[in-house]
Amino acid sequence: MEKADILIYGCSILPMNGKSFIQNGSLAIKDDKIIFVGKHPSANNIRAENEIDAKEKLAMPGLINCHTHVPMTLFRGLAEDQPLETWLKNTIWPLEAKLKPEDVYVGALLGCLEMIKSGTTCFADMYFHENMVAKAVEKCGMRGVLAEGIIEAGNTMLGKKMLKESTSFAKSFNGYANGRVTTLLGPHAAYTCSPELLIRINNESSKLDVGVHIHLAESKEMFSEIEKRCRSSEVEFLDKIDFFKGHVLAAHCMNLSGKDMQILSRNGVDVTYVPVANMKLGLGATRVKDLTDLGVNVVLGTDGPASNNTFDMFETMKIATLLQKLVYLSPNVLTVYEVLRMATVNGAKALGLGKSIGSLDVGKKADIILIDLSKPHLKPLHDFCANIVYSTRGNDVDTVIVDGKILMQNRQVKTLDEQTIIAKAEETAFRLISR
Repeated sequence: MEKADILIYGCSILPMNGKSFIQNGSLAIKDDKIIFVGKHPSANNIRAENEIDAKEKLAMPGLINCHTHVPMTLFRGLAEDQPLETWLKNTIWPLEAKLKPEDVYVGALLGCLEMIKSGTTCFADMYFHENMVAKAVEKCGMRGVLAEGIIEAGNTMLGKKMLKESTSFAKSFNGYANGRVTTLLGPHAAYTCSPELLIRINNESSKLDVGVHIHLAESKEMFSEIEKRCRSSEVEFLDKIDFFKGHVLAAHCMNLSGKDMQILSRNGVDVTYVPVANMKLGLGATRVKDLTDLGVNVVLGTDGPASNNTFDMFETMKIATLLQKLVYLSPNVLTVYEVLRMATVNGAKALGLGKSIGSLDVGKKADIILIDLSKPHLKPLHDFCANIVYSTRGNDVDTVIVDGKILMQNRQVKTLDEQTIIAKAEETAFRLISR
């Protein structure tokens, strides 16, 4: 008789590994890994201390959010219906200048709570006081790929200081929280960092053997600014300074020429498609099919709650596929299975975690969510993938497991005090605005 720590049985399983959908399936977890995935009767020789009856539930890999600014939960609902430049310069940057480390921690805890409750198990974050985000990840039990942000904005000394802080963070926190935290460097964008600083960032990332997380081709206005200054597109400019020689996770990537896309493909740049925030700010849409046809790995992100208002990756998946159908005027562009891959397998690959997470396979980390299929808006179940993408909401997630630990069961979060975090976040947000 094989022993496990957790046995989940009676569920449907969407493994996201190219193998068949499993009905009446079981998953067994020992320590932090999956040790069995298959039909339930085949698991009869496995016993566990914690056995979960998952009838009427669907097991799938935890969702992976590849572009966030998690502490911006504190700014949710501020600066609405404004263009990007106004939104940044008039509201967001002045508020961020007032942030203290303890504010970032409170905002990050609220964001992690929201992500757990909506089925996200891993996220890529870029922000300031990122050590406090790492501490929030440690406390809540999630997985995070974190980068301390770097902005120069014409101030050379500031750029040097922030690069030093980003490098120090990357060194100190890579492998933090029992390996659940890994790190990147976080240059904000080509329009806020000088060519000299971007070259230094690239060199530092090579020395540390970590990648970079950057905003790229985010708006036409900023795109035009780079073209005037450098006499080339933003992508061409970064290619000329060899910025893409290492691992680059690039968020947004809109308004790209065919040449730009070829450069991203040739350099193996991972592109994060951020549909909701881009639509809300009136910026446009990433042309996903053009990129994937060139072999670019495209993944999904929500952006921060100030520009999206929610971390619900189910909402992001639905809007992601609908927007592409509108962009290309074709109903079969970006199918439900393709968008599910973007939120799981592709996301894991983009974050350098493809061997560990992203699919439900024996030997991989046990990052698993259970979706409650008994809800009326999820019936009937003709097509599981369609129901997940088009009908499921974040609050349909019943159970969340990360690294073999149950973070939420029956909608009850076990690692965080939900009401205390919400109250503290509200108090912090209103104090920050009046500061």
